[in-house]
Amino acid sequence: MTTTAPLGERTQADPPASRAGSRRRAVLRRIRTGPATGFVFVLPFLVVFGLFMVWPLVQGLWMSFTDTSLALRDTGFVGFDNYAEALGDPDVWSSLGNTVFFTAVSSVPLVLVALAMALLVHSGLAGQWAWRLAFFAPYLLPVTVVTLVWTWLYQPDLGLANQLLDSLGMEPVGWLSDESVAMWSIAALTVWWTVGFNFLLYLAALQSLPPAFDEAAALDGAGAWRRLWSVTLPQLRRTTALVAMLQILASLKVFDQIYILTKGGPNGSTRPVLEYVYDVGFTGYRLGYASAISYLFFALVIVVSLVQLRLFRQED
Repeated sequence: MTTTAPLGERTQADPPASRAGSRRRAVLRRIRTGPATGFVFVLPFLVVFGLFMVWPLVQGLWMSFTDTSLALRDTGFVGFDNYAEALGDPDVWSSLGNTVFFTAVSSVPLVLVALAMALLVHSGLAGQWAWRLAFFAPYLLPVTVVTLVWTWLYQPDLGLANQLLDSLGMEPVGWLSDESVAMWSIAALTVWWTVGFNFLLYLAALQSLPPAFDEAAALDGAGAWRRLWSVTLPQLRRTTALVAMLQILASLKVFDQIYILTKGGPNGSTRPVLEYVYDVGFTGYRLGYASAISYLFFALVIVVSLVQLRLFRQED
């Protein structure tokens, strides 16, 4: 008759090599499940982020306190002189005014038009796939293609826009050569090009809304417009806040389409801050001064973002 020894006696009877192997396996198990394992997986991202994000930010900040130039080898520390010059530079303020104006005239329609497009598609319009493709396809085009197409549309003699005006008996317009019209023309291009992304966000939000509220309002006798205003739109408040924040930040950083279309003209009427930074740094060769303007504008963007977050939290 065989007897089974208690668990404690078997453990004491185990040979030293077996106990050492158990301890080794326990240590390896703790290493595999500990924080060190997560750090190993995150390490490649941290290296890339540090090299291409953190280090350029630190280097650019230091450069803004120097007189670094592409035309001179010697670099000296100038302190806050670049920042003082930027705050007193009329070109900085004019380009900032152009940027704010573009943000105002482009952000509002990019929110309202995207909402209208999403409501139209969500209403059950026939040919859903065609409408979604037509609304979102321009967003997939690169900026060079978009600007090339709209350059031809805005041609003073052969462009479609002036041909339509001529057919209506109206005078042609210098869409990109008239100082009072050029920024509006660029804003129209931007709305056509980028509204598809906001449309997609609104459509996803509409499809996630519970239908019970709308059905209850319909049973109470509310019409379509009343349900839209009192039921649907309040539920889209968070999405509207997100779309507005993303759009304002994107419009403040405008550069590509303006640089390709007008290069800031005519007479600097469409030059945004980022293009002025480019002109100062790579045309005027003053990298230190351009860095100071960049960081002043970066501080402005941060302030705008914090104000928006504060306002949206108060609404919530």
